[in-house]
Amino acid sequence: MIVLASTSPTRRTLLRRAGLHFKTARPPVDEAAITAKLRSSGASAREVALKLAETKAMSVGRVLPGAFVIGADQMLECDGDWFTKPTDAKIAKEQLRSLRGRTHTLVTAVALTNGGNMLWSHAERADMTMRPFTDGFLDSYLESLTEDTLTSVGGYQLEGLGVQLFDDIKGDYFSILGLPLLPLLAALRQAGALTA
Repeated sequence: MIVLASTSPTRRTLLRRAGLHFKTARPPVDEAAITAKLRSSGASAREVALKLAETKAMSVGRVLPGAFVIGADQMLECDGDWFTKPTDAKIAKEQLRSLRGRTHTLVTAVALTNGGNMLWSHAERADMTMRPFTDGFLDSYLESLTEDTLTSVGGYQLEGLGVQLFDDIKGDYFSILGLPLLPLLAALRQAGALTA
């Protein structure tokens, strides 16, 4: 059995479209507390994303010890500032204004556990440059926001209208959406969770 330790609609869609049969579980993890603790100890955004992905997978794996559990997380960093999932359109607007015309780094981490053991973890980096869009475009974009958009770090979804926020993107498309899919599929095959 494969379990995605996430309620992200985008991650579910990626796995479903890749032909995986899986269940989902909400990981009992206080992301904000873990992030704050690691940040205060000097951890990088990459280290935090990996730790969160691993913690999510392990927490669900303790409840479902026979399952192959996938945990994932993303961290967005721009010139030393970290950005989180906006909780409402006002915060999304502030974040997008701050990122406008600048390049930020999006780190996506994924981890795989089974039987209480960490089998594999991986992180990918994307460098994403937002164009200097107008306030008019920003207002129009914010009017189109859905609840799913607010579950995305940075307040954009590249698979939709959010692509119009950008001038340049260097990185793996699947990772930007929320899962480094090709490395994950290879790890699942290596672990025996998928047919090789």
